[in-house]
Amino acid sequence: MADRVTSLQVAQLAGVSQSAVSRVFTKGASVSPKTALKVRQAALELGYRPNVLARSLITGKSRIIGLIVAYLDNYFYPLALEKLSNSLQSEGYHILVFMASNDTQSTDQVIEELLDYQVDGIITASVGISSDLTARCEAAGVPVVLFNRSLDTSDHSAVTSNNFAGGRSVAAFFAAAGHQRIAYIGGWEGASTQREREAGFRDGLIQAGLPLAAHGLGQFTVEGAKEAARQMFDCPTPPDAVFVATDHMAFAVMDVVRSELGLRVPEDVSVVGYDDVPPAAWAAYDLTTVRQRANVMVEETVSLMLDKISNPASEPRHIKVDSPLVIRSSAKIPEGWTP
Repeated sequence: MADRVTSLQVAQLAGVSQSAVSRVFTKGASVSPKTALKVRQAALELGYRPNVLARSLITGKSRIIGLIVAYLDNYFYPLALEKLSNSLQSEGYHILVFMASNDTQSTDQVIEELLDYQVDGIITASVGISSDLTARCEAAGVPVVLFNRSLDTSDHSAVTSNNFAGGRSVAAFFAAAGHQRIAYIGGWEGASTQREREAGFRDGLIQAGLPLAAHGLGQFTVEGAKEAARQMFDCPTPPDAVFVATDHMAFAVMDVVRSELGLRVPEDVSVVGYDDVPPAAWAAYDLTTVRQRANVMVEETVSLMLDKISNPASEPRHIKVDSPLVIRSSAKIPEGWTP
């Protein structure tokens, strides 16, 4: 096994100092184009790669952000993960992905492990985290930003869509279309996104003077959503409109409604989702949905994280990104409707 090439060897071949080699391979460091060219040519010739882990021991910064996710079945999260990775990489960071269960205890255990990797920050996506552990991470100099999830306290940083407003907009849309038997299929009750979307939807129905005719939980899974739909429609007066907490589940509901129950969408029942993932625009679904603006959410998350890394004393912020209703053909469109 060949010995690892060192930065000193590169410096000697390039005729520069060892610190110059370090600056060339440090994002944002000052170095002349001529020196950079000589160093990179020498590095290529010798097969040198900088030892990021060794550098982190010297600087105290690993340039790694830990990312915790609970599931990747929902199209929204792989897309968001890709955008987060690309955005952080453009800032000189990389992500270390850990999977966790949906419960807070599992997430806390994973975060304890992540701290052993000397990460510079932690982003949690679609998972809960205890307020106590958030405080301990911050105290250890490891900022935490919640992505698409929030806590009930205000002492944390989080980026979500405006779930409450999104839910209200769906209720107003159904009411304007003349629906009377309106239902809701939610996700996992422990998720802030689920609670906020349902609360906004219920509030919108109250404003329109309409009751919630039926309610079910799909636990953010395909099978859960299908079973909730089967039970919901197994009655003499089934819903004529259903708001589903995620597109991922809404697709499953549409499959049951059309393929198993023989109902037409939207003639017999309108279906609206939440997320606006790519399949929502496919002809097979053409789903009316509330759009989570992933690009904006990722931009805000990375900005919060970098600010917390450079300014540990900065106050926590909860950013809610507006989420517009995207009209397609899976739901009846009210006459003269404008968002």
